[in-house]
Amino acid sequence: MPSGGCHCGAVRYTVEGAPAHAALCHCRDCTRCSGAQMVGWALFPRDAVTIVGETKEYRSSEDGRRQFCGTCGTGLFYTSEAAFPGQIDIQIATLDDPDAFPATVHIQIADDPAWMKSTGDLPRFERYPG
Repeated sequence: MPSGGCHCGAVRYTVEGAPAHAALCHCRDCTRCSGAQMVGWALFPRDAVTIVGETKEYRSSEDGRRQFCGTCGTGLFYTSEAAFPGQIDIQIATLDDPDAFPATVHIQIADDPAWMKSTGDLPRFERYPG
């Protein structure tokens, strides 16, 4: 059973089954909340996710709620009854094995800055360049 959690370990979770989708989201809400240019999400029925530990929650949009660890600040979950009733999105990067649910699609790319179109052409390094 795949599991994951926050950076400090105060919040842990397990998931059962396969996600309805696994996507890289580029919307401004996700990028601003995470400080990253995109966020990977895997969507599950809420009853397929068991959370141990206490999360903090805030309303990030009219219908969206984001949950994070109140100790270390790691973003963990997203819910929206309007968009995904009865389901919960898990940030893929917080899985113990982030390869468990590889993203299959990019979404909300209309919000990308122009420079994102050329990122495939940038040099790549296994670690920091020497």
